[in-house]
Amino acid sequence: MVALDSVEALPGLGLEGDRYAAGTGTFSPHPRKADFEVTLIEQERIEEYAATAVHPFTAESARRNLVTAGVDLNALVGREFRIGGVVLRGIRLCEPCNYLAKITHPDVLRGLVHRGGLRAQIVSGGRMRRGDPLEVLHPPASPPSGP
Repeated sequence: MVALDSVEALPGLGLEGDRYAAGTGTFSPHPRKADFEVTLIEQERIEEYAATAVHPFTAESARRNLVTAGVDLNALVGREFRIGGVVLRGIRLCEPCNYLAKITHPDVLRGLVHRGGLRAQIVSGGRMRRGDPLEVLHPPASPPSGP
């Protein structure tokens, strides 16, 4: 795991230099699947879990591609959003797995359930940089007002 200041997002593959983009990740599916392109997790969720965990837990421990702040990633399932020059689509929650429990602590399975982040597909590629804002595209329509 290496923290980068910027990364190129490659549609259909993932993030340049990532083992899943290369197809060599521990759980790389063959054929490729969209929900293995990018993973995200909220810094707030990492901190919440770390505050109650019986073991140290950091952003690196979470093993996600991107760490966000101030955005409810669970609400992005089925939604498109932009980070820098990249458009992504939330596919499904990124629940903690047995491999993460094995390399950190078994309690992570319970501690991060429904708080382990988001799996996303790259809709249009480009470069993302540390600090780029996450902008939700096409917010849901407001319900009609009045009777």
